[in-house]
Amino acid sequence: MAFKIIAYGVEPYEEHLYSELNKYGYELTLVNDLLTADNGNLAKGHDGVLLFVNCLADRANLEKFSEYGIKYVFTRTAGFNHIDLQAASDLGLKVARVPAYSPNAIAELAVYLGTALLRHTVYTTARTSKLNFTVTETNFSHEVHKVTVGIVGTGHIGCVEAELYKGLGAKLLGYDIFQSDFAKKLVEFKELDELLAESDIVSLHLPYFPGKNENFVGDDFIGKMKDGAILINTARGELVDEAAVVKAIKSGKLEGFGADVLTDEARFFGKDFSDGTEFPDATIKELIELYPKVLITPHVAAMTDVAVSNMISTSYDNFNAVIKGESLGRAEVELPQSAAK
Repeated sequence: MAFKIIAYGVEPYEEHLYSELNKYGYELTLVNDLLTADNGNLAKGHDGVLLFVNCLADRANLEKFSEYGIKYVFTRTAGFNHIDLQAASDLGLKVARVPAYSPNAIAELAVYLGTALLRHTVYTTARTSKLNFTVTETNFSHEVHKVTVGIVGTGHIGCVEAELYKGLGAKLLGYDIFQSDFAKKLVEFKELDELLAESDIVSLHLPYFPGKNENFVGDDFIGKMKDGAILINTARGELVDEAAVVKAIKSGKLEGFGADVLTDEARFFGKDFSDGTEFPDATIKELIELYPKVLITPHVAAMTDVAVSNMISTSYDNFNAVIKGESLGRAEVELPQSAAK
């Protein structure tokens, strides 16, 4: 009997990949919507659940899955803060992720956002799109090979971004608790305060740990940055205090801000508010309205052919490993001790 998997948050244009990469012959149910409080019941009759970013894997849904006899709740993302790990532990569920699917996909977007803000290309194309071809003081920009880029978090993604910027001739600084030998070949490691004071572009590639590093970037962090610097966040929205960014952009402390992630983004990413529907967060709305000094993309960095294919194939490998009783290695998410013990 085929192992049955339900995958939430599958876009129609991705569906063919789920079939083409299904080398293990899983029986698949593909749901276009993300997992919400209203559609967890669709998992009934399945053996495993496959989630995507911003899926609501809270205690209520995990309890529902457990009642259905589901033991495996996996995510096809590297991050897993959308899953209630304590609830998973209490219910005896196994959680797995995709540790790396395409560092290039994330790094490329980070570089694009940084260089677009540095050269004011979005500001310029927004004007020419309205047939305004005049040149302003804002068009007077820096060249990438003359700037310093500080990368906070020099894991796989951070190192790829460093390689890309290195190819453009930029000076690279790095900050990380763990300084790998490979990263040392690409960046000059500095204390965080030194990096912030010297960098023209600061790019974040840190993991988010709920209850530990929310608002890692706030007034104090930004205050230590070089005047007129650019801040990029393609990691997790919760790392940045958006109110502090709004204040810094308005004051001129920051020249620009680019992000593919925002705090509690499931409230609005994937939804259309262009018809005048009330936006759920006044601060983030104010941030977005600072365009073109602020460039926001709706968590699409991993929406590339390579990244999506790797997410799916690795997730299939993860399910095959648990079915065969094999170790998941780095893909397994360590759960806290069960509260029931």
